[in-house]
Amino acid sequence: MAFESFQLSRIDTGEATLRVRHGGSGPPLLLLHGYPETHMMWGKIADDLARDFTVVAPDLRGYGESSKPATTEDHEPYSKRAMARDVVALMARLGFDSFNVAGHDRGGRVAYRLALDRPEVVRKVSVLDIIPTADVWRLADRRFALAYWHWSFLAQAHPFPEHFIAADPVHFAFRIAAGASIFEAHAYADYVKALGDPAVIHAMCEDYRAGARYDVVADEADRGVRKIAAPLQVLWGSKGAVGAWYDPLAIWRDWADDVTGQAIDAGHFIPEERPAETLAALRAFFL
Repeated sequence: MAFESFQLSRIDTGEATLRVRHGGSGPPLLLLHGYPETHMMWGKIADDLARDFTVVAPDLRGYGESSKPATTEDHEPYSKRAMARDVVALMARLGFDSFNVAGHDRGGRVAYRLALDRPEVVRKVSVLDIIPTADVWRLADRRFALAYWHWSFLAQAHPFPEHFIAADPVHFAFRIAAGASIFEAHAYADYVKALGDPAVIHAMCEDYRAGARYDVVADEADRGVRKIAAPLQVLWGSKGAVGAWYDPLAIWRDWADDVTGQAIDAGHFIPEERPAETLAALRAFFL
């Protein structure tokens, strides 16, 4: 069983209540999941990381069993800035005023926004299989429109995407994965359970609506003005879109001065497809 030695909690951050697993000892390491998953995506490596770190793995607001704050016209409640506020409050409630953070997919977007907004709390940051949100939209082309059309679809006004996703949310969410076989059984069951909740589907759409609007504005306000102060690790799947379409290290060097990273022999779901390699890369960076 994943997270075997971890404590499961519900922690009120002031704006949301997060489902959280935490365990281990040593320097604090916050793990942030991506779409369309929950914190269970870290299950293949969390116990090993807990040998060296105090590991904290929450469901982001709107996802899994975390609460779903009310939406607004500007989509700010599902912006990465709002999610970053949640995790700062979460870590403070666990006794940590600074910490390391690793984020995959949408969680990576929360992680780098946190590092920009609150540099005093971030010791080191690792982002998995992303480039900055504003750069995704700035560089969008025919390949992006055909392969990653869900970015535009999910960002459409309510209730258009929610209506169609509800017909078969599991197929919609995991259509680009290499089947459920890459996922640990308990983790995949958690994802499927969450996708059965219309409030989760709505929150996921709000996440992408915020990404296409609020988050892009936040990124562009920072472009050329401030950079990520913490050491930044960039990991991407060699079989995925990020490595094929972009030069990840070159792009991230416009956003941080201390950038290292590498490709991992995987598609998008790096920690689940290649847990041993992901574990080694994270340990080497954070230790």
